Amino acid sequence: MFELGYHPPYDWDWMFGFLAARAVSGIETVTPTRYCRSFALGLHQGLITLEPDEKRHVLKVTLSAGLLPVAQEALVRIRQLLDLDRKPQPLLESLGELAQARPGLRLPGCMDAFEQAVRAILGQLVSVAMAAKLAGKVAQSFGEPLDGFPQWRLFPKPCVLAALAPEQLKPLGMPLKRAESIINLARLVEAGKFPLTAPADIELGVKQLITLPGIGRWTANYFALRGWQASDVFLPDDYLIKQRFPGMTPARIRRYAERWQPWRSYALLHIWYSDGWLPLNPG
Repeated sequence: MFELGYHPPYDWDWMFGFLAARAVSGIETVTPTRYCRSFALGLHQGLITLEPDEKRHVLKVTLSAGLLPVAQEALVRIRQLLDLDRKPQPLLESLGELAQARPGLRLPGCMDAFEQAVRAILGQLVSVAMAAKLAGKVAQSFGEPLDGFPQWRLFPKPCVLAALAPEQLKPLGMPLKRAESIINLARLVEAGKFPLTAPADIELGVKQLITLPGIGRWTANYFALRGWQASDVFLPDDYLIKQRFPGMTPARIRRYAERWQPWRSYALLHIWYSDGWLPLNPG
């Protein structure tokens, strides 16, 4: 077992609830106190189990034997998934009243940027539950069984999805255009033409993502938020955000959100999860 420290406050109930709502069948299981998922790094694969110890401010990490040779890289990915390196005080001071109700919110990242990109595309114009269901179907149909754990699957590799025809994905319940977008994404990743790691200029990186087929502004920004774990991204086109800013255009919302730089990603989370929040002096 490994232990990873973190800086309190940390809202584990919220984080595990966020992950549970998006859990992909066969890939992840989440309870209020435990997160478990299949994972592969190169030729190494296995199960990861995460259990927070809130009294000691550490996360207990169990890796199955197959992942032990790549334990250090797996731990880096876990820290990224759960935003464990974030020191909350600077952003709490910057966000002020917006963060008071939930000071322990952290930015959910991901274990695998390609998987997160696929899941972002699957989440276009559907509910969170439907996006998770679609991802589960993709994993069940095209992911390989986890060695030693046949009831678990690994998320499909880019090379597998890149070799598909759109007609093979469409029966899972997605429009043909979305199937084409996923296959195109996989081919770009295979060709080394999709930025799986955060670029130095996030805003420019998002603009470049939007030029790719099937990736609109919402998808590009959401991927930057979670795939790159960018701390200063806002989604003015998001359905719930537009509800939180009644009567305001996305351009006005974007200008309003500038007050939260360089922590707009965290501001976004607080607005999403603050019922009844309304902007002050929208102007």
